[in-house]
Amino acid sequence: MRVSLKRRLALLLPGAVLLGVAAIPGGAQDGPDPAVRRIQTFYDSLLATMKQADRLGIRGRYEKLAPVIRETFDLGAMTRIAIGPEWNSFAPEQQSELTENFSRMTIATYASRFDGYSGERFDVEPTSEARTTGRIVHTKLIPSSGEPITLNYLMRGSGDTWKIVDVYLTGTISELATRRSEFASIVKSGGPKALVESLRQQADKLMRSPGAKPDAGTR
Repeated sequence: MRVSLKRRLALLLPGAVLLGVAAIPGGAQDGPDPAVRRIQTFYDSLLATMKQADRLGIRGRYEKLAPVIRETFDLGAMTRIAIGPEWNSFAPEQQSELTENFSRMTIATYASRFDGYSGERFDVEPTSEARTTGRIVHTKLIPSSGEPITLNYLMRGSGDTWKIVDVYLTGTISELATRRSEFASIVKSGGPKALVESLRQQADKLMRSPGAKPDAGTR
């Protein structure tokens, strides 16, 4: 990747809020762990996209990652959690618009930040860990040189259907916690319409970010 991998991963989050999640006993399962399997599938797609990054261009990376991100992340729940209690006061059409723009911004973030490949690999622990709020899948991004970077995922679901509801950079920095204060400030000053516009602008900026080479299909 063109810029330090740790810096690019840090840019996935707008700040650094440490969030502890209490563990409860358990975690071992018989047979393949479905939460782990979901993350491994996501990583396989992400790695394949990184290896084709230059050829795909920013729009191509977005289109390649969009289906797997929508399948892997519970973007509706993440939008609702990031906004907080104010969510319940919004009209259904406002909630839908916020979710779609949050989704677009999330996909654009991955398409922009994972813009190349230089020998990185992902390691995923074979079993997830039971928590009071779901299950944690522990992973590491191993660069070709330098220290591994911990990326953990809070998953919720049942049976074979597990989805990400939060991401912890370095194992402790919660994506949703960092976004909550930002979103609350925007909603307080301008309501849901202002937050929709902010999310739209963030996605647009990511899609034309420096180093993100446009291709013929970029709009």
